Amino acid sequence: MARTTIAKRLVFHIGGYDPITPPASAQPRFVREIARFELTWSVKVFIDGLQDSADQKKWNVTTAGPNWQVETDYRFVRWDDVFETFKRRTIGYRVLFGFIAFLDFVLSGAFRGYVRTNWHYAVFFLYPFVTFAALILAAFLISVLALKIGGSVPVAIGVGFLVLAAILLGPWRWLHLDTLFDDWIFSREYVWYGNSMIEQRLDRLAAGIVAAASGSDVDEILVIGHSLGAVIGVDLLNRALRLDPAVGASKIPVTFITIGSSILKIGLHRGATRFREAVERVARSRGIFWGDYQARIDILNFYNTYPMAEMALTTENEPIVRLVEIGRMLEHAMYRRIRLNFYRLHCQFISGNDRRAVYDYFMLVCGPVSAKSQTLAQDGAVSMFGDDGALIRVPPSAVSRRSGLIKK
Repeated sequence: MARTTIAKRLVFHIGGYDPITPPASAQPRFVREIARFELTWSVKVFIDGLQDSADQKKWNVTTAGPNWQVETDYRFVRWDDVFETFKRRTIGYRVLFGFIAFLDFVLSGAFRGYVRTNWHYAVFFLYPFVTFAALILAAFLISVLALKIGGSVPVAIGVGFLVLAAILLGPWRWLHLDTLFDDWIFSREYVWYGNSMIEQRLDRLAAGIVAAASGSDVDEILVIGHSLGAVIGVDLLNRALRLDPAVGASKIPVTFITIGSSILKIGLHRGATRFREAVERVARSRGIFWGDYQARIDILNFYNTYPMAEMALTTENEPIVRLVEIGRMLEHAMYRRIRLNFYRLHCQFISGNDRRAVYDYFMLVCGPVSAKSQTLAQDGAVSMFGDDGALIRVPPSAVSRRSGLIKK
């Protein structure tokens, strides 16, 4: 039977497609945000031991309350080298293959799936392509206007090219169109061909998870995937299950938490057969508990959806779905300040909270209660802790592995 209280935890965090945030800032950001957790939950935090490798950045976190202490081996999975390969491609290549990706996701039925499951995500999908097309149309209209005013075709063409150059030097980057085009290009390639750089890394990490699940002294192994990192997390655990179908079932439990997930971004594509098979294998595993957190205000995730059902997969062992409100995690002034910043709202899933709430990233990865127990508890960890940070209630260990969608 899995433990509900944790003294040692091994965490693999997989971020989304985020070339904006360099890996060098991963630990400083973690330190900054966990300081908010420290104040909110009245706990003490100590961080040390930063190590860097091609596959991951890792450090140690010790958290403590009046009657508990947890040691967390935190591992930030790197795939920034993949982002860099896309950023190094020419703008012409990225524009061309970006629109090929657009057509692919439309013709494959994925876009129709986005409209059906969450129209906000459909708008997010359309945004970079419609915006870029509108900018190109503006450049064309300006060149036509120049032709009417000056009567010179060469001048009009020159003006058009100048406006296009200004677009590529300005709005292309200011509006993050470059990043979003790369994101969809990567996603299309991942659906059809995979990515060799990621696959080799995941093979190494999967072997590490299997070894840790059978031979380490931790109480819980937590794989947490944010945004498109949830897709990579499925891939990682699928590889671990290929190495050991019983991983997590015999000695050390494995918990998979997806937050602000983009699983349906890939899973609704008609060509993502390989990925859907991986999803089904992870969901069927008796040694892996899977919780999926979704937020209404975050347009970059799929809110109020059952991922397995939407992908037409068996729902017998579907993930536990938790619906959370980001507004309840933050002070009102803070929430009002960021509520129109969709990227910042999406990142609240990996940020510190101002208030104790059902969902708290740092309580999941560094708290004394297992991530599984927190996911299954109606109010998360809120009623388990006193004002002074003491653990006052331990949840029962005999809980259902799957209990369906819980709203809060």
